[in-house]
Amino acid sequence: MKNSARPESDIFNELAALCLRPGYVHALAYLSFRDNVILYTDELKKPDLEKMFSFSRLIRTEINTLLGLMIKAEIDWVLPASTTLRQYIDASEQLLLELHNCLSSEFFTGATKEAIKSGTFAPIERGAALREPIFYAGEAAYNFQYLDFAVRKYSADRAWFQANRGFTIDQASLVAKVIDEVKADDFDEDRKHMHKQHPDNWTMLPFFTFQSEAIAAKTGHSKELVEKILGAFALDTTERNEGFSNLHDFNVITAKPLLRMPSGAFVSLQSYSLAEAIYEAPFYWMAQDKAYLPMLTKNRGDFTENFIADRLNLVFGPENVHQNVDIIESKAENISEIDVLVIWANRVILVQAKSKRFTIEARKGNDRIIRDDFKKAVQSAYDQGALCAKSLLNKRCKFVTKDGCEIQLPQHIKEIYLFCVVSDHYPALSFQVRQFLKTQNVDRLQAPLVMDIFAIDAMTEMLQSPLHFLSYINRRSNFDKLLMASQELTILGFHLANNLWVESDIDCLHLGDDFTSGLDIAMAVRRTRMQGSETPDGVLTRCGKTTVGRIVKEIDARPDPATVDLGFLLLGMSERAVNEMSLVVDRLAARTRGDGKIHDATFPFADGSGITFHCTDEPSDVSGPRLDFYCRHRKYKEKAAKWFGLCMSSKGPKVRFGVTLTYPWTYDRNMDERTCDMPAPMPTDQVIQEILDVRNRVNKVGRNDPCPCGSGLKYKKCCLNR
Repeated sequence: MKNSARPESDIFNELAALCLRPGYVHALAYLSFRDNVILYTDELKKPDLEKMFSFSRLIRTEINTLLGLMIKAEIDWVLPASTTLRQYIDASEQLLLELHNCLSSEFFTGATKEAIKSGTFAPIERGAALREPIFYAGEAAYNFQYLDFAVRKYSADRAWFQANRGFTIDQASLVAKVIDEVKADDFDEDRKHMHKQHPDNWTMLPFFTFQSEAIAAKTGHSKELVEKILGAFALDTTERNEGFSNLHDFNVITAKPLLRMPSGAFVSLQSYSLAEAIYEAPFYWMAQDKAYLPMLTKNRGDFTENFIADRLNLVFGPENVHQNVDIIESKAENISEIDVLVIWANRVILVQAKSKRFTIEARKGNDRIIRDDFKKAVQSAYDQGALCAKSLLNKRCKFVTKDGCEIQLPQHIKEIYLFCVVSDHYPALSFQVRQFLKTQNVDRLQAPLVMDIFAIDAMTEMLQSPLHFLSYINRRSNFDKLLMASQELTILGFHLANNLWVESDIDCLHLGDDFTSGLDIAMAVRRTRMQGSETPDGVLTRCGKTTVGRIVKEIDARPDPATVDLGFLLLGMSERAVNEMSLVVDRLAARTRGDGKIHDATFPFADGSGITFHCTDEPSDVSGPRLDFYCRHRKYKEKAAKWFGLCMSSKGPKVRFGVTLTYPWTYDRNMDERTCDMPAPMPTDQVIQEILDVRNRVNKVGRNDPCPCGSGLKYKKCCLNR
């Protein structure tokens, strides 16, 4: 990275002077239209989102910086000459790029050969180096999440809002949604009007302008109520943002993102900023009411815990999700409390939630404040979670809900997952976790997942199958140290498209934000009236109709601890492997249907485990011992720590029962003798080739002849179209 030739203050001051030039608001409107407005036809698709991941695009915090500097003087609304407007735009981009390079250069401060060689060069430990990822952090939430969650977040404060503000947050949320609808309705008319004008008179400002009357008409609210709501988030015309003297100072535009024109019309240059302000700003309104502060604190904590519990209910069912669980070791001693506890088969999820915010002083790069904020928001949640995890393995502990019911834990807990969740956007959270979080070595406790409620919402929306959800967090934890991403949604988006996996020869996998495009579309389609694909093409769409996909669904429906590991194994397979395995099992079933005999296939995996499919319609008291006998010998032969066996019926094929063997391999002389002549499993590609060879021999088979695969069906109803 090339170091900036000028100090940050000089660049910031020049940018401030530029933003005060006459008519600069029109340059801002152009930049916001270019970098924030997504145009598409009929359905939103991935190519429509490409520009949102361009390195040249100005992000929301950059545009807010320009806005915050522009309002340091009275806004000049007169449209400048087109050449002047172009100069404003070019100069803005150049100065923002220079500012970015200046912030980035902090990372390399102290990067001498000696420091690098000795290992003392640790840039992320310095607050100054964190200012860049904090400022340029990706959006952690969708605007519709902010608006929907705000309604729930402040539902318990409804009386306060009515008494002190004259409106409620659900009314404010509706107004924000309708603003976008009105601007979308007016888009074609505004575009036609602009094209009728000479290009020198073109401005993008009308695309962001609206009248309160139009909002009132569409919401059904009175104009007075709409004006009251808009006024709460509109900048006072006398506001000069005097406290905004440096990049990370408080910028009043983040709390009041609406501008008001001399005509009385409102301007919303960034819909996202309004949604975020509706979610976050009311907290500060109520915090000024000292008498209400205790109730505010309680309501914030209740909202976070209740929200997380409700989202996890969607995945695991309310019977498996417990809230506010007390851990009691004796009648007199209450060890700790679990905010949300999930039990599914032999897996446990612990959730510890905090409402601590990332402060303005921390954003400025103050090392002490950054660490203090992190300790209160994340480290304390982790430490409490680790204590609870230890208690789960302590047979003397009881786990009791607030209504006095004792929770029965699994007899043997295989894995414990810890979620540390914050209720607000916490910039550069992934970078801070990597650098500051101090973890403990607790038996069966996996690497923690630190995220905000917006990520929890997306995870539970897209992974509503318990097995899919657990499989994802299992790999997310296992690969924790190998994954680099600006936000949790990026990793989730990558998983949905590519089935999260990191090969053993990879030391670090850095994921770009563009991996979220499929997830972005799916969430928008599910939560708004946008047209598009509600499920990203990938892990949720490609294998569901295959035999392996059906097996996964059967495991999901029956949360047997013995089969969860098998589910993880199957979900971790590539699409090609799933299709090949399904093809083999289908052919086994067809042969059993045709000749009534037993047919087997064994698949070893790279991690040393494996699975054997045993296709027979014999009674289970006959087929069960046979499958168990074979799997035990195969496991020993392969020196595997675990082996799975599935007995399949010839119809479907469907799973009849399974065998799971998970115990350490140890030498056994008798087993050595029994397995010495046991042939190695046939490679999958060789099994596939045999099936293909059968298909290739059908040239002389008529459509109504018996299928050569031995299924007993006519060729036209069996292999002809496979």
